[in-house]
Amino acid sequence: MHAAYRMRYALLATTAIGIALAVPAGSMTAASAAACTVTTERTLDGSCNNLANPDWGRANTPYIRVAPAHYLDGISAPVSTPTARYISNRIFNDKAQNIFSENHVTQWGYVWGQFLDHTFGLRQSTGGENTPLNFNNADPLEEFTNDLGSIAFTRTPAAPGTGTGTSVRQEINTESSYINAAGVYSTSESRLEWLREGPVDGNLANNGARLMLNQGMLPRRDARGNAATAPVMDADGRLAANPAKAMVAGDPRANENLGLTAVQTLFAREHNRIVNALPSSLSEAEKFSIARRVVGAEQEYITYTGFLPALGVGLAGYRGYDPSVNPSMSNEFAATGYRAHSMIHGEVEPSAPDGSWSDAQLASFTSQGVEVEHEDGLTKLVIPLNVAFFNPDLLTGIGVGPMLKGIGGESEYRNDEQIDNQLRSTLFQIPVPGNPSCLDGPTLPACFKGVTDLGAIDIARGRDHGMPTYNALRAAYGLAPKTSFTSITGESTAQFPNDPLINQADPINDPNILDFTHLFDAQGNEIPLGSPAAETDAVTGIRRSTLAARLAGVFGTVANVDGFTGMMSERHLPGREFGELQLAIWKKQFEALRDGDRFFYQADRALTDIQNRFGITYRHTLSELIALNTGVQTQANVFITAPAAPAPAAQPWATGVRYAVGDQVTFGGSTYQCRQAHTSQPDWTPPATPALWLLL
Repeated sequence: MHAAYRMRYALLATTAIGIALAVPAGSMTAASAAACTVTTERTLDGSCNNLANPDWGRANTPYIRVAPAHYLDGISAPVSTPTARYISNRIFNDKAQNIFSENHVTQWGYVWGQFLDHTFGLRQSTGGENTPLNFNNADPLEEFTNDLGSIAFTRTPAAPGTGTGTSVRQEINTESSYINAAGVYSTSESRLEWLREGPVDGNLANNGARLMLNQGMLPRRDARGNAATAPVMDADGRLAANPAKAMVAGDPRANENLGLTAVQTLFAREHNRIVNALPSSLSEAEKFSIARRVVGAEQEYITYTGFLPALGVGLAGYRGYDPSVNPSMSNEFAATGYRAHSMIHGEVEPSAPDGSWSDAQLASFTSQGVEVEHEDGLTKLVIPLNVAFFNPDLLTGIGVGPMLKGIGGESEYRNDEQIDNQLRSTLFQIPVPGNPSCLDGPTLPACFKGVTDLGAIDIARGRDHGMPTYNALRAAYGLAPKTSFTSITGESTAQFPNDPLINQADPINDPNILDFTHLFDAQGNEIPLGSPAAETDAVTGIRRSTLAARLAGVFGTVANVDGFTGMMSERHLPGREFGELQLAIWKKQFEALRDGDRFFYQADRALTDIQNRFGITYRHTLSELIALNTGVQTQANVFITAPAAPAPAAQPWATGVRYAVGDQVTFGGSTYQCRQAHTSQPDWTPPATPALWLLL
């Protein structure tokens, strides 16, 4: 948990064009109206952004709730059945089949999403109750061995004064809720001082303007000599044995994976680039303040003009800062809505011209489980997700530029109920000795003897935080309830098929229900199972049983479906990476983060003053920032792998025609869009088959 600090700024000067340059002047431990009236820039912990409500969005305050909490006893006890791993094995298991974003969203969808998550959300964890999740080795659908006997899980501790008596349990967000580059700078004065060049003596006033880097890379915990006095960083997996080698950033999770570490490094470099562009006549404090302000605005600008549009999140028009809007992170967003772990690709593929890496480096990469490929003068590295976890040494060898370019070179996985087994079963685990290359695919269970299931943890975290059931969550966001499993998934049936390969007496416990039978690409063309195209091009997968049937087999009735599982099972809205519920949760939160932020980039006139005085702008795409700080060129919009295809012209509906996903037809004077590739039959008219056709 971060210490709670607030920074108070003394006004140094107001230029003729109105920009206020400020330096830290100590810290205040409690928000006060008097202190808030002089705040001319962001505090570290988010306090005093709203002058009338100084704790709105502040770090170390409870998440707010959109819906009433749902606990088994009404106060604190979480729901525990069906068990989370049981659900995961039947709903989330991807059976090593890649299904990609139907809208060509690149891996930046989840990498940028995680960078944002590590800016505005981090649950308090210290002091939480150890409540491991059940693991059943006898489950017929269990493929993995777990010598630990259970899945580690720790509850989020209750906010003080809650979860006892009649006070409903609440949870603490240790980050500020604003998009303010807190992952770069921290919410803590002490961590920020360690990150900045200069002495660590408790006095920010004598620090340099630049962030400390080592040959362009984030500093390690032993960079100042004594790792024991360095900021704490998460160090799991490969770093667990040597936590002093963890790279240090404003957020303790920066080493979780190579993509995240690379983007954290990018923005530390960007801060220093801005500092270097400022005139030497400014003080170190002034230069730091300006650079931090611009970097925070850049993160907002990329989020609202690149990231959200790519994912299909449309927001209401911006009308300026609204002090009546509370931007605090909602528990529903943090514990359920923002958990899009199915997007995470099973591998990342940086590339560079042949000769960029020495033979010795390539041999080292290979020894760690990285595949090396050569084609058309380029060397491509194929890095399994497991190798990317907590491995900063590998990033140093590969380089930040190639890594960032590789993130934008391939589509992310489809944001659906399926989660890659490297997350769903072997998260942060180290393979057994003698299997360095056995890291992905169908052979994965043979490589690991412990299980950590992120999908099961997502369910458990929702229960831990008292998340409403699926339909109650829909109601809280103004959506009508779903009355059947097929209405959730958009499929035609919730019955298991009369298939000789499925045990008709107990289908929900038959592993064959998960078999893939058909795959289709973005144009609706069928892809042969097991072919090379099946690994790279599939955006739709048909299994031996429908998702609706498996949901029915697990939950029995729609009323029992938990919010996370139901949300991830929804049919996507056209052109979006989300179903109705997840889209509604994102829309509400990102509008609040924008409208309730006094320093949002469109409301902050100081940014215009900075541009007029120094020629420095926040209006950079992510592609431009990568080029400015690494010299590597990427596609103009790194969030999309290919331009979106124009909407097809509507044609009259007809029988016996092969329709692809996205095709539009007219029937009875209305226009429909194909939701699932199929050959039409006489009784499959668009109004009669909503699982196949969406009324536009």
